[in-house]
Amino acid sequence: MTQSEEGEEFTREKDTPCPSSATAGDVPHTWMRGPAPPVGDCRIVEECEDFAVIAKPPHVLVHPTKPTGEPTLLSWLRDVRPGAAWSLIQRLDRETSGLLIAARTPEVASTFGKMLMARVIRKEYLVLTHGVASWQTAVFDGPIGRLGISESNPIWLRRGIVPENEGGQPSLTRCERLATSDPAMIGRQGHAMSHSGVPPGYSLIRGMPETGRPHQIRVHLAAAGLPLVGDKIYGPDPQLYLAHIDHGWTPEMHRALLLRRHALHAYRLRFAWKGVEHSPTAPLADDMALLAYRLGLHWADPACSATAPAAAE
Repeated sequence: MTQSEEGEEFTREKDTPCPSSATAGDVPHTWMRGPAPPVGDCRIVEECEDFAVIAKPPHVLVHPTKPTGEPTLLSWLRDVRPGAAWSLIQRLDRETSGLLIAARTPEVASTFGKMLMARVIRKEYLVLTHGVASWQTAVFDGPIGRLGISESNPIWLRRGIVPENEGGQPSLTRCERLATSDPAMIGRQGHAMSHSGVPPGYSLIRGMPETGRPHQIRVHLAAAGLPLVGDKIYGPDPQLYLAHIDHGWTPEMHRALLLRRHALHAYRLRFAWKGVEHSPTAPLADDMALLAYRLGLHWADPACSATAPAAAE
């Protein structure tokens, strides 16, 4: 059993109501337009006889969705730890980095699945957003559902705040502001500036979802006027998502989005197993840590990069 805050992978045909001259097999996926996904950069951060906690880098698919033979986190795990019936307890979107739990046996997977349903596995994410959060802590409880294809929404998988009587599902996200940056100071230092479709300034926020709706943190923060940096769906212009599928990453997209992927990182898990409390963490992924540094967002948590990473893209 898996649970996802993120969602599924889709092709251009499913994400737009307009017919395409290309067939599904002809449409190149976005990850084929850049470097190969760094599956070898996956690492095990905690391990016992029942499960492993794995840190996933961005742009890595967690498990196969099509018979293409593309390397995945699950295939990597089966290679480095053969002999177990590995299954993933949660799912992260391809672009999201951070922690997942993998069970060694079906029995362990079943137990973890029940724990997810009971909401006793606590999750913490770190996100970079456009806009300066005015609050120290906040709770967002707008119900989330699909928006549906319309003239104002060209993306099939896009979600938003939808009343429960119209199909929205109860959703709750707790957030804490960790750092903000002064838009004027960023401009004087020559750092990247916000696209005209998003608010000025930036924030580093800890997101703690109480429910597990697809795109939950992204939807709640975008609805609050704090869209994630790099978010092609909920950021400055949803048309960027479709353009990225059709044309790949471009200089124009870099100027609008600042980051090649949405700035969402699964930072910490908290759960009890056989009477022992576990709280594994994964330092902020290098691309997010570098951008946070450049944007003047500094956070002293020891699990995250305290200084600028040595290498830049």
